[in-house]
Amino acid sequence: MVAMKMQINGKAAGSCGGECFDVRNPATCELLEQVPRGTEEDVALAVEAALSAFEGWASISPQQRGMVFYRAAGLVRQRKEELAALLTQEQGKPLAEARNELEGFSHVLEYYCGLAGSLRGDFIPVTGNGYSFTVKKPLGVCAAIIPWNMPALIMGWKIAPALISGNTFVLKPASSTPLTNLTLASILNEAGLPAGVLNVVTGSGEIAGESLVRSPDVRKISFTGESGTGKRISELAASGMKRVTLELGGSDPMIVCDDANLESAVAGAIRGRFYNCGQTCTAVKRLYVFESVAREFIRKLEEGVKRLKVGNGLDKDTDMGPLNNHSQFEYIKELVAGIEEKGEGRIIAGGKAPSFKGMGKGYFFEPTLVSDVPGDSRLLKEEVFGPLLPIVTVRNLDEAIEEANRSIYGLGASIWTKDLDRIRMGCEQLNAGIIWVNQHLKVAPEVPFGGVKESGFGRENGPDILSEYLETRTIMLKT
Repeated sequence: MVAMKMQINGKAAGSCGGECFDVRNPATCELLEQVPRGTEEDVALAVEAALSAFEGWASISPQQRGMVFYRAAGLVRQRKEELAALLTQEQGKPLAEARNELEGFSHVLEYYCGLAGSLRGDFIPVTGNGYSFTVKKPLGVCAAIIPWNMPALIMGWKIAPALISGNTFVLKPASSTPLTNLTLASILNEAGLPAGVLNVVTGSGEIAGESLVRSPDVRKISFTGESGTGKRISELAASGMKRVTLELGGSDPMIVCDDANLESAVAGAIRGRFYNCGQTCTAVKRLYVFESVAREFIRKLEEGVKRLKVGNGLDKDTDMGPLNNHSQFEYIKELVAGIEEKGEGRIIAGGKAPSFKGMGKGYFFEPTLVSDVPGDSRLLKEEVFGPLLPIVTVRNLDEAIEEANRSIYGLGASIWTKDLDRIRMGCEQLNAGIIWVNQHLKVAPEVPFGGVKESGFGRENGPDILSEYLETRTIMLKT
């Protein structure tokens, strides 16, 4: 088997002659690749390469940088089937979802290509002091640590605004899903990204990730992942006065009012919870339904969930693939096993790890619905990253919002209703960074995205994110 290699200085470097880790297919547990376990020295080399490339990359026009993105987006679309198969094999999601994610990556590149011409300062009239104006300068070397659930899309979210602003970059992918990230980095190089502008270092969070955060030459860290790790990164970054963006955990509530279109709400709940096997930060993780429509809604939801086909993501008719890794699999099994014995609800659909002939020891778990969930249940307090949906009945919108806001998280929320007053109330009172109305889950690169409370701080996406990767320099001129 040929080992994958890290992209350092835009070229393959390092090998599995040293310590490596395995990348396995979560549907079969078969070995896909061995990838270098990056060391502190590897991180230092990557940062050094980015630092060396910075002046040259920052000196070219934003429009020239944007054209690299434009070409890369086209190449990704040309190779979408090949890339989707790779993404499915390492992450587990169905091919349709993998294609959708890669299309999203291309769209992100094209969006920031379109923003290239908006990088400019301001003229500030100051009476009696001549002329004053500002210019925008890139920070230098930036870095990101990304998760395994949406590796291609989140890579795009991190690198695109940083690179279009003239910064160089070091990316640390998740240990279970580095292959698509390495391939996308190679495609960007092929599209004309100069050597050293984007560097990928594979390895553990404890060594490669922490070394990256500690590096004195890294000026900004962007992290997507769980809240405990985010707090650790924030502490380490503070000592170096680094800028930080943290997109952390979420426990998104979905509120279904008694006037909602139940067919649409059921479809939204199924997609919002079980897309990517429930492994999405903004997935529907808590469902609050008005008691007057709860029986009908739950019946329709149960029927829809039981129609979902669980299987290998490479199979054409698969609706939901496996969990990504053994740790998540064991967590979901343990959580579900204790639901009824601890009085945390009643399992009305799923609840088991099915066995699939010919698929080896994959991390499959049935889409699971739990009704009659009490307010103090773990299912409502923790971020459940998997195909498990707790259902709570409420009397009215006041109660629904009160229960929704009890969480320590505040990433996203949705309200399903036709009533404008209820929409206004939900949008004003739900404590979340993004609120959907009669929809859930979709996040476009054109809009700011991020959370409140323990879901982190800072925002991804949208035009305002560019300011996070630029310094403002004020110039006062008197002739």
